[in-house]
Amino acid sequence: MPLSPRLEIASHNFNLNANFLKQGLTGFTDEDWLKRPNDHTNHMLWIVGHLIWSRSAVLGRLGEQWKLPWMQLYARGEKCVECPDAPSPNEVLGAWDESCARLNKAMEAATEELLDTPAAKPGPPSADGKLSGTINFMVLHETYHVGQAAYIRSWLGKKSVMG
Repeated sequence: MPLSPRLEIASHNFNLNANFLKQGLTGFTDEDWLKRPNDHTNHMLWIVGHLIWSRSAVLGRLGEQWKLPWMQLYARGEKCVECPDAPSPNEVLGAWDESCARLNKAMEAATEELLDTPAAKPGPPSADGKLSGTINFMVLHETYHVGQAAYIRSWLGKKSVMG
């Protein structure tokens, strides 16, 4: 099924975010994943874990349930703390790739009827009061966190992804 015109920009931006984030993780050591500027910020493992959790929430709204045992560690409102149940950077990278493929497939399969579903309350904002608006907001949320990841990369002294 062709992608709904209401999701074209979101789909494009989800894919841009996926590429920028993946490029931004090149050259990271396992130690880099856990460094953070101060005790009030998140490290890269938390940020990427949160993005995976967030994509799983979008998938759920699109009718595909996808959960990994550690995802709840990175749910909205969870604190960045050391946890023995945390995944390794390689596990997170694998899950990121899987989330990208699943999200693209689910967005392509979304019907206009599904996109017209009223936005969940409480839930993320929706400009049109429908699921389509929620998905478009969620890509904005993701972009915010990809920006945080870019900042962490810069703070670690690594070359910028965009120039």
